Amino acid sequence: FHHGVADLKAKVLRMIGDPVTRYQEDPVRMLRAVRLSAKLGLKIDAKTEAPIQKMADLLQDVPPSRLFDEMLKLFLSGHAVESINALRAQHLHHGLLPLLDVVLEQPLGEKFVMLALKNTDERILNGKSSNPSFLFATLLWHEVLASWQVHQKQGHYAIPALHMAMNTVIDIQAEKMAIHNRFTATMKEIWAMQPRLEQRSGKRPYAVLAHPRYRAAYDFLLLRC
Repeated sequence: FHHGVADLKAKVLRMIGDPVTRYQEDPVRMLRAVRLSAKLGLKIDAKTEAPIQKMADLLQDVPPSRLFDEMLKLFLSGHAVESINALRAQHLHHGLLPLLDVVLEQPLGEKFVMLALKNTDERILNGKSSNPSFLFATLLWHEVLASWQVHQKQGHYAIPALHMAMNTVIDIQAEKMAIHNRFTATMKEIWAMQPRLEQRSGKRPYAVLAHPRYRAAYDFLLLRC
């Protein structure tokens, strides 16, 4: 009745019903269309795709917690690279991860983010687990760095400045997409361990080996390199 079999054969993703009405009913459907097209290698039907950019602002009315859950599905689909490219093509990434908008416009920041997403995809496709905290820590790292420098220039010592930067970045992000507290706590631990891992003298480098987040923090350091 809805020509689903024909669409599957043609690798086309088509909205059932009027796309404008469907997006008004639930703006998250725009994200789902992008996620499914990226994951399954489908082309979004022209009528389904046409209203997306014009109606993207409706996503601002979606509760931050629900938006986070949807973005988590997108980034942990095993096709995060394709998904972020599709989001950008539809101009849907603006506002979802506010600080990511800036990062993706900087060559070094974009390279780091895409490498993190690629590594996440490879882990998932190989049947390995992927920690959302690690992923979001990578997505927001360059903004933490920028904020860290600002706080140090204001006269704060390095470590206190880093913790201030972490809180600043998380607070700004929370205005649009509520990252769960259990994830932000781990993100902060990963970030906080970076300067400790860079120390190569004395006994301090060995002290971090007993930290429960050591492996994640070390993998994060390798990604930065």
